[in-house]
Amino acid sequence: MTDTHSPLTQRPTAHPATATAGKNLITVASGKGGVGKTIISTTLAHALAKLEKKVLLFDGDVGLANVDIQLGVMPEYDLASVISGEKKLKDVAFHYEPGGFDIIAGRSGSGSLGTLDSDHLQAVHEELVELGKDYDYIILDLGAGIDAAVRTLSSAKGPKLVVTNGEPTSLTDAYAFIKVTHQAHQNADTRILVNMVKSRNDGQKVYEKLLAACRNFLQLEPHLAGIIPQDDTVGKAIRSQSALLSRYPTSEAASEIEHLAQSLIRS
Repeated sequence: MTDTHSPLTQRPTAHPATATAGKNLITVASGKGGVGKTIISTTLAHALAKLEKKVLLFDGDVGLANVDIQLGVMPEYDLASVISGEKKLKDVAFHYEPGGFDIIAGRSGSGSLGTLDSDHLQAVHEELVELGKDYDYIILDLGAGIDAAVRTLSSAKGPKLVVTNGEPTSLTDAYAFIKVTHQAHQNADTRILVNMVKSRNDGQKVYEKLLAACRNFLQLEPHLAGIIPQDDTVGKAIRSQSALLSRYPTSEAASEIEHLAQSLIRS
C-alpha cells in the first residue's frame, strides 16, 4: 500500500535524464571529521531546492549523524528503521519545509551502517540509486574516513565532493579518500571542495597542494569544486539549529555554496 504521507506521493516525477544509474547522487565526503561536511550538505540541498530541483538529503554519517540536530528537526523514523528492516528508505523520507527538500535522517551514536556486512551495505546503496529516480538530486552526507560504508555508498557515478580545510591531516585524509575511490572506480568524478579558509588565495593554495599530490602519485587531476571562506555565520546558524540559507542568506559561505549548486547543475 502506498504511504499517502510520503513526500514521494505528493510531488512530480523527476526528469528521467537526471536519474541515470546513480549519476544524480552527489557524495559529500572527507577523510577527516570536523571539516564542515554536514553544513555544506544541508546548505547545498537547500540551494538546489531554491533552484527548483527536487532534492533528498541522506544523512549517512555513521555514528555521528547530525543533520536533524543542525536543522532542529525530530523525525518520526530514521535510518535505524531501515537498518532494522522495519522500513524502506522511501518510507523514512520526510519533507523539511523551511528548505524545500526531503531528508532521510541518520541516528546519532548508533553506528548502524558500520555494523552492516557488504551485502546489506550494497542493498542500501542500490535502494538509494533506485530512489534517485524520484529526485533530481540526492545529496549523500557521508562519514569521515574510508570504511566499508563510505566506500560502498560513495560508489555511485555522480560527483564526489571531497572536503578539506587545508590542515595537514585533512589534506592527507582527503588524498587517501581520492586514492581509494580511484582504485575502485578509475573514472570517478572526484572534485575538491576547500572549506573554512581565510581567503580565495589561501583556498587556491590548498587545492594546488592536494592537486600536486594527486598528479604525482595517482596521475589524476581532480577539478576544484569551490572555495568556501571561513564565516562566523556558519557557527551561528548551527547553534540556532537553523538552515544557513534561511538565517544568513547573504553570507559569504551561503553565496559560495549557491554558486556550487549552480555549477553542479551545469556540469
